[in-house]
Amino acid sequence: FHSCLDQRCLECCIKCLGGIPYPSLIATILLYAGVALFCGCGHEALTGTVTILQDYFEVVRSPVDSLDVFTMIDIIKYVIYGIASAFFVYGILLMVEGFFTSGAIKDLYGDFKITTCGRCVSAWFIMLTYIFMLAWLGVTAFTSIPVFIYFNIWNICQNTTVLEGATLCLDPRQYGIVPIAEARTMCTGSEKFYRMCESNELDMTFHLFICALAGAGAAVIAMIHYLMVLSANWAYVKDACRMQKYEDIKSKEEQELHDIHSTRSKERLNAYT
Repeated sequence: FHSCLDQRCLECCIKCLGGIPYPSLIATILLYAGVALFCGCGHEALTGTVTILQDYFEVVRSPVDSLDVFTMIDIIKYVIYGIASAFFVYGILLMVEGFFTSGAIKDLYGDFKITTCGRCVSAWFIMLTYIFMLAWLGVTAFTSIPVFIYFNIWNICQNTTVLEGATLCLDPRQYGIVPIAEARTMCTGSEKFYRMCESNELDMTFHLFICALAGAGAAVIAMIHYLMVLSANWAYVKDACRMQKYEDIKSKEEQELHDIHSTRSKERLNAYT
């Protein structure tokens, strides 16, 4: 009895494990990791940017409701909150779609039937995932801008001994951070420059932006993985639909032949009697 029960449990576990869409699972894990890395590190990097601007460049938040750099950073933070929530839900939807698509293929000859609505949902997910992939490519390109800026500043700080006698200045007006009329220039050799280079904010913010860039790249890879999985599922579902139509037609023809044969047998029997 125990051996029979263990055998049934083993078969049940194998059946459950066989029903998991592993490509969709891998893509979902990669998407969650990338989004978490981008959102978490990006949020903290923006907070460090605010600290650097206020403490070392002495940039002051505008008292009126104007679109200054601090307002833009707050808007980007809210966008990060939205990205985290949206892609958490989207990853779950893609996993559910993977489960249903796998079930539709494996249970083709069972009670579950592939419908036109299911095929439309798969096509809709392919289109939506392609749009999100392009969006993440744009996010990756946008995230590379602060990485480049902080790399230049970090590189200057690392080579201050080589630059003795030369004066290099950092002007946030070049990047549109402050208005042209406000001079917030900081040059090498000044006390604020050395304090910024020795602080943890600059090094931490630079590496956080690098991690955010890596997270955006991981999200792009996850979207590409999803596209391959969804395209393969779409092809399988399309072939399965053709096979389903063929089986329905074949079953209908066999039923018609059976009805014709039964009718002729009855006619012969009636004629004989």
